[in-house]
Amino acid sequence: MKKTLYNIAGTVALLLGIVGLFLPLLPTTPFLLLASACYMRGSARMHQWLMNQRHLGPYLRSYQQGRGIPLRAKITALALMWTSLTVSMWIIPLPWVRVLLLVTGVAVTVYLYRMRTLMPDELDQIRRE
Repeated sequence: MKKTLYNIAGTVALLLGIVGLFLPLLPTTPFLLLASACYMRGSARMHQWLMNQRHLGPYLRSYQQGRGIPLRAKITALALMWTSLTVSMWIIPLPWVRVLLLVTGVAVTVYLYRMRTLMPDELDQIRRE
């Protein structure tokens, strides 16, 4: 029963992570990390599939191993996030929501800036692993 709940939670987190690729306000990485953690406890097969998945696997492995985030991923994430935050702040007239969005954007920016940047040759090495 416990494994089933982990698998369901992992699948929901994976779906939210995938949706987050297209909706900048929805964070992708935390959901993918949650999916990985859930699958690790619920299904070795699903965890292996996720970690070896062609597009998401190298990023998950590099993040979990503390190697960093590729520069292109950082730039893309920040550009999309600030674009959506700016549009949201412009549309929503509530000052407290604007402040909350601004604080969230600054926090994510600082977090990504402080994360180690993964060099292209390191990412190629991770993809080959």
